[in-house]
Amino acid sequence: MYRILIVEDDPDIAEAVRQQAEMWNYQVEIARDFRNIMETFRKFDPHLVLMDISLPFYNGYHWCAEIRRESSVPVIFLSSAADNLNIVMAMNMGGDDFIAKPFDQGVLMAKVGAMLRRSYDFGGGAPVLEHRGLALNTGEGVATYQGKRIELSKNEARILTALMESRGKTVSRERLMQRLWETDSFVDENTLTVNVNRLRKKLDAAGLKGFITTRFGEGYLLEDVHE
Repeated sequence: MYRILIVEDDPDIAEAVRQQAEMWNYQVEIARDFRNIMETFRKFDPHLVLMDISLPFYNGYHWCAEIRRESSVPVIFLSSAADNLNIVMAMNMGGDDFIAKPFDQGVLMAKVGAMLRRSYDFGGGAPVLEHRGLALNTGEGVATYQGKRIELSKNEARILTALMESRGKTVSRERLMQRLWETDSFVDENTLTVNVNRLRKKLDAAGLKGFITTRFGEGYLLEDVHE
């Protein structure tokens, strides 16, 4: 049974989402201690987090960044502040999707279900892709380089998978956006750029500087021979 952690300041919304999620057979925990969300996160060990942006003490961006320090669990932001700046900020801080309030409970559960399927329902025998010493397990969405594990968000893993499947060829931004958010997540040019930049920083930190090449006006590629 999938576990969902709700981090929501409005108790009525949190309770309504809990009841709806339990009808879908999810196990649900509502965060109560807004001073220490991470303690609840670690104890409950959720498969997905629904995160409000406006919270007491520290906002949702802060807690998403804290979660990203130790986990790539999907985080879906919930907020009435649905302008482009907040949406891009949510993605930049490690979010995987953004749902504007007020929202339809059925739509929310459909998005939750789609995110969980993409994140965890992997078939057996998923291939491992390799390039320049980097190995990517496409089933688990985990990369390793020189024996070290590189933690990737689900979006970062999907971007890297698409690039490694087409290494030596330019992958257009349009194709990456289609691959990344197939049907139900917010996407625009800025969102893709944020995710690519985040992925690059992780690869650079692992010692793979220049792993992803930008072809301006075309897209991105992994070159067959790195100079």
